[in-house]
Amino acid sequence: MATVLSTKKLAVNQKELILNSGIGLVEYNAISIEFSDFEIKNSVIANAIFTSKNALMAIQKKNLSIENSFCVGEKTAAFATESGFKVIEITDNAEELAKKIIENHHQKEFQFFSGNKRRDELPELLKNNDIKFTETQVYKTGLNYQKFNSEFDGILFFSPSGVKSFTENNKLNTTAFCIGNTTAEEAEKHTINIVTATRPGIENVIAKVVSNLKNK
Repeated sequence: MATVLSTKKLAVNQKELILNSGIGLVEYNAISIEFSDFEIKNSVIANAIFTSKNALMAIQKKNLSIENSFCVGEKTAAFATESGFKVIEITDNAEELAKKIIENHHQKEFQFFSGNKRRDELPELLKNNDIKFTETQVYKTGLNYQKFNSEFDGILFFSPSGVKSFTENNKLNTTAFCIGNTTAEEAEKHTINIVTATRPGIENVIAKVVSNLKNK
């Protein structure tokens, strides 16, 4: 029976998708999220950028009024909608979102809520195209290092930080199942055996695991 390691603890229904396919599962949280204490001068924000659900969760208790939100990932956009925010743009990654903003919203000003490990593509593209924005760091990503002595038939990765955390004390000598291209790029530093979800989303990563490892 194939066994995989998830670098994120999964919801019950997500675990069942793997276990019901006859695949063994080990899981842990490779990263931890800590919300930062921050201040925003203006509580009314016309256009907010969220590149992760963590950023949205970090601002929950700040009583901010956000007119329009621009999101990376369907889960982020869904949470923004649940929070009462109007979602204007949704893309699969930050670089695509920056390009959408440049193309369709270049005259607007933005508030970018970010984490300490955020990638550079979005802010650099906005700067280079004279898009006005203010960045506020609202959460920190910590790496939880753990050593594994077992062999796995695949490792599930959901962020570049998750890859960095796992490979600190372990060799990536099996297939890396990645949630998106930025995560896959980090995994490429350690292995050539990479399977990337066709669309971002935990369930889409699991679908790739099942299709590749079921009955193995």
